[in-house]
Amino acid sequence: MDEWTSICKLEDIPPLGSRVVRSTSGDIAVFRTSSNAVFALRDRCPHKGGPLSQGLVHGNQVTCPLHGWKLRLDSGEAVAPDEGCSRRFPVRLESGTVFLQI
Repeated sequence: MDEWTSICKLEDIPPLGSRVVRSTSGDIAVFRTSSNAVFALRDRCPHKGGPLSQGLVHGNQVTCPLHGWKLRLDSGEAVAPDEGCSRRFPVRLESGTVFLQI
């Protein structure tokens, strides 16, 4: 069974920014929206592997810094007309602490 791991405080992730968590299964980008919602995706764009953690967060999406693909933070799905998906990881915010399930 996967366990929840405390990774940081919410304030450690800049608004409209991200933080990278290194795991044995690859890097995970943890994003913070302007409304303080948190999401976690594999830190790899499905298009050409760009680092999503370096992309621009807007609304509930992130734009890949390499070729401008937009992905939904809540599902990891690419926004049409692009197709593909970056794996999503369960994440939760509890008393100002961000927890990730790997």
